[in-house]
Amino acid sequence: MGSHFTKRARARVACFASALALVAAPARAEDRAEYATPLDETAQQTLPTPQPSTSERIGALPQAPAKVAPPDPVSLKFIASQFLDLPVSGDAAETLRYGGKIDAYLDLKGSAFGLDDSIKLHVHPEFKYGESANGAIGLIPANTQLFYPGDGDVFDLSVNVTKTWKNGTSLTVGKVNILDIATQLPVSGGGGHEGFQNLAMALPPSAIVPGSITGALLNVPTKDALFRLWVFDPVSSSRQSGLEDPFGKGVAFLGSVTFPVKIGGKRGYYAIKLAGSTRSEIAAESLPAVLVPAPGSSFGNRQGEFSATLAFAQFLTEYADAPGKGIGVFGQVYFSNGDPTFLDRSGFIGIAGNPRFRLQDKFGVAYFRYSITDELVDVLRTRLPLEDEEGVEAFYTYGLSKELRLTADVQVVDSAIAFRDVGITMSLRLTASF
Repeated sequence: MGSHFTKRARARVACFASALALVAAPARAEDRAEYATPLDETAQQTLPTPQPSTSERIGALPQAPAKVAPPDPVSLKFIASQFLDLPVSGDAAETLRYGGKIDAYLDLKGSAFGLDDSIKLHVHPEFKYGESANGAIGLIPANTQLFYPGDGDVFDLSVNVTKTWKNGTSLTVGKVNILDIATQLPVSGGGGHEGFQNLAMALPPSAIVPGSITGALLNVPTKDALFRLWVFDPVSSSRQSGLEDPFGKGVAFLGSVTFPVKIGGKRGYYAIKLAGSTRSEIAAESLPAVLVPAPGSSFGNRQGEFSATLAFAQFLTEYADAPGKGIGVFGQVYFSNGDPTFLDRSGFIGIAGNPRFRLQDKFGVAYFRYSITDELVDVLRTRLPLEDEEGVEAFYTYGLSKELRLTADVQVVDSAIAFRDVGITMSLRLTASF
C-alpha cells in the first residue's frame, strides 16, 4: 500500500490529468441547459393553452390519436470513477495512488423474454483496478469503491430477478450488490461513486450484512411505512456465484421498517433495522488478516449474532423548483451483542445537500465512530493494540456537465490501531455516467 508509482500507474495519472484539463473548460450551452430552472406544476397549469385559428377549426378532419411508443424493455447504464488518493499527514507514506472503478447496470424487463413486465432481470458487472490508500491510516476503508469487490484488479458479477406486484410489493432473488441499495439513501446518498467515500457513511458496515449477498429480499411499501425482510447467506458473495456452498455456515436475516415523516413540511425518513445470523465464527472474509483471531482462540465460538440500528434522514430545506434537491441532516446508531460480530457499536451524524446557487453540485460533512468488540480487542491485544476508530469526512462535488462530476474529498481519521497518529487523506474523484 505504500509502494511508489509504477510506470503503469504514472501513465494512468497522466490520462486522468488530461481528462481533468478537458472537463475544466467552460460548459457548453447544451450542458448548461441541463441546469435551467424548470417550471413547477402550478405554473405549468396556469399557462394559457394555445388555441387553433378559425381557419384551422373550420373543415378540420378528426385526427387519429398519436401512438405512444411502448417503454424500452432494455436499459443500460454505465458509471465510472477515477480516484487520486494522497495521505498528507500521519504515519502513512505520502504516496499518490491512482485507481478506478467501472460499473454497468443492465435491466431487462420481462417483455424482452416474452414474459410480463412485472418481472425484471438485473445484471451488474463491475471492474476495479489500480491502487488506493485503504488501510494506510484507518482500519475502515477510506475509499468504498476501491475496497469492493476485493484487492487488486478484480471483476465481479451480480445477477438477480425481481417480481413486482401492482401494489408495489417486490421480491428479489439472486446475488445482490448492497452498494446498489446504498445509492438510494436519502440526503446522504451512498455507494462511493457519489457522495461520501469512507465506508462508514457510503455503506455503513454492520459486520452481519456483507457488501454482496445471495438470498431473497422482500420489500412491502404501504401508505404509512416501508417494510423489508431479507433472508440471505451470511458469507460474502463477493467474487463468487453465491452457489458454491449456500447457507453452509448458517442463515442471516434483516428486517426493517422505514417511516416517512414530515416535520415543518419537510420530508424525513426514520428507520429501525434488526439483523442477525446463526453463524458461529467471525466474518473473516470481510476483514484484513491481522484482525482474524488464530484458530482455537476464545473469540468466534459462540453461535448466533444480533444487531439493532436506528437511522434517520431529515430535510431541513427542499427546493420547490428542483424536486429531490435540498439540504438535510442524517445519522445512525448501531448496537450488536458482540461475539462473533467484530463490531459492537457505532454511529455517525452529518449534513449534506445541494447549494442553492448551484443545484448540480453537492456537499457533505460527517463525523463517525466505530468500536471493535471488546472480546476481540482482548484476544488480539498481544498482536495488535486496538481502540475505537473515529473521524471526519468532508466533500464537495462540482457538476462539470450532465455526465461529469469532479469531487474533492478530505478525511481526518484517528485510527483504531492505537500506535498510529491521526492521519489526513486528500483525494480527487472524477465520475462519468452515461
